[in-house]
Amino acid sequence: MADFRREYLDFERGIRIGRLEPEQRLTRVLKCALESAFGAPFATVRWGRGLYWQWIGFFPKIARQAKASFGCAKYFVSLDRQQRALHAGMQVERGYVTPPPEFQECRLQANWDWHRLLALLRSGGAAERLLAERVMQDGFRIFVGSWAGGREFTAANFTGLSTIRRVIARAPARAWCGFQLFYPLREEEIRAMDGRDILDAILAIFAEVTPLVSACWDVRLWPPQAEDAASRKRATT
Repeated sequence: MADFRREYLDFERGIRIGRLEPEQRLTRVLKCALESAFGAPFATVRWGRGLYWQWIGFFPKIARQAKASFGCAKYFVSLDRQQRALHAGMQVERGYVTPPPEFQECRLQANWDWHRLLALLRSGGAAERLLAERVMQDGFRIFVGSWAGGREFTAANFTGLSTIRRVIARAPARAWCGFQLFYPLREEEIRAMDGRDILDAILAIFAEVTPLVSACWDVRLWPPQAEDAASRKRATT
């Protein structure tokens, strides 16, 4: 039974993972929830070290058989210490188009999920409607471009996929780039929740981005059943 607690989100140090029981670790709890929902094993990747991690990603384990983990579209959670918020959503990495000599293995490959994301962004239609609804109505944000110099889009400046495509087209070939669709849970919101509330909110956010992240995978898994819209909004407000 999950025993995740609010105090494991430390806005000074990161997401606590070390020296906890398995049922207390956000990695283990979210991985188990995704595996139960999809009926398939998931892989976990992370950025961070020691007791506290800054970013955690989850994707179907079968997708890793043909490509590196950073070529796979993922659900993610991260703790932004500058914005004082927990971010949850989906992420697709482009990697390097022109990698530095020491990172040749990180060159964008033909089988990476990035290409399926680009096809969705070019086609408009369902992808554009989903992004517009999440950003304009539900408070989600989009980050796109290089991690060091990309752009963030909110309801205040989102004008459609054409702008997103232009940012992607101008992303430096020698920089690591990517795309995120995420919801920011602010520190004051987190502090008003208990551990179960936080887990429910993260999983509700994951359900909201599932149509897009699953369309980027080169494997087809049955997506989890989303809650009704009112329940999802209650979990993130």
